[in-house]
Amino acid sequence: FTTVGLMAATGQRATAFGPANKNSPISTAVLTISRNKLRLHRKKRIRAKITAGAEKIRLTVFRSLTGFYAQAIDDATGKTLAASNSKAAKARNDIEGAGKVGKDIAEKCLAKKITAVAFDRSGYKYHGKVKAFAEGAREGGLKF
Repeated sequence: FTTVGLMAATGQRATAFGPANKNSPISTAVLTISRNKLRLHRKKRIRAKITAGAEKIRLTVFRSLTGFYAQAIDDATGKTLAASNSKAAKARNDIEGAGKVGKDIAEKCLAKKITAVAFDRSGYKYHGKVKAFAEGAREGGLKF
């Protein structure tokens, strides 16, 4: 049982900070959800909307503490058609580097005759590196 589930089973009231009765044997630990779990939840929601129109190639991104990664994926076959990252583009892991990765993957996609893509930001805010990547890909010739 979770804290709230256990309290409901025993008929006790709860507040946002734990049980209403301080002498209750139930723990007052606050249940938190990690930032990554919240991002993965947003990713699922975004992905459901993007794959509904499967006529386009999906351009997805991933940010880590050490690099920025991008892939062009064909959802019909489940294959990666083009990929790039900050190391392959000889770029730093910052906003300018994300723009270089965007231009690099745009070149690779255009070489394979891919001009229109659906941008999957993978639950990240359209801000900072993700925005710079998208602008770099547009400058490189991709249409979102």
